[in-house]
Parts: sequence; structure tokens; C-alpha cells
Amino acid sequence: MTNVTQIKAQDFNQAVTEHDGIVLVDFFAEWCGPCKMVAPILEQLSNERDDIKIVKVDADEAPDLMAQFGIRGIPTLLLFKQGEKVGSKVGAVSLSQLQSFVSQASA
Repeated sequence: MTNVTQIKAQDFNQAVTEHDGIVLVDFFAEWCGPCKMVAPILEQLSNERDDIKIVKVDADEAPDLMAQFGIRGIPTLLLFKQGEKVGSKVGAVSLSQLQSFVSQASA
């Protein structure tokens, strides 16, 4: 079972900024090679950490969100805690890099 959910730009506030807890947002595109490499790592993390909500946003369908967060490259991972952005990471990451990235929010 996957805990990674794809959301539309109009659902972002409800899914991310209004969520009580930690949310990891993956800005990706179908045509992006590094994004495809990150996807199974996100799945793996979602199976390990049920305290983190993981959502994906198709960058091609969300230009306003991309501009709002100053995203110029994908994949970009944004980390939110209690609705506040607490971190960002650009590019493909390993599972250990991802674990260390999300642990900063749960500390």
C-alpha cells in the first residue's frame, strides 16, 4: 500500500499548509528522469515513516506553486511542519539523504 498521494495545485493548501504535522512535497514531472529515480525512494520512506504525509505535485500543472516557492529545478522536495516550510532539497536523493532531510522536521 502506498502512502504517497498525488495532489492538484488547488488542493495544496488543504493537503499541505493546513495539515497538522509533517508533510513532504515532491515537485516532479512525468518526463523527468531524476524524478523517476526519487519516486521509489519516497515510497520506501512512506513505508518506514507513518508520521510523515508525502504528496506529489506535477510541476507542469502547477506553475503558480512553482513560482510561489521559487522552484526552478525538479525534482524539488519541500518539507513542511505545521504548515510552515522548514526545508527544501533539489535534485535526486538517496534514501539516507531523504531520511536525514526529514528528520530535521521531526526533531
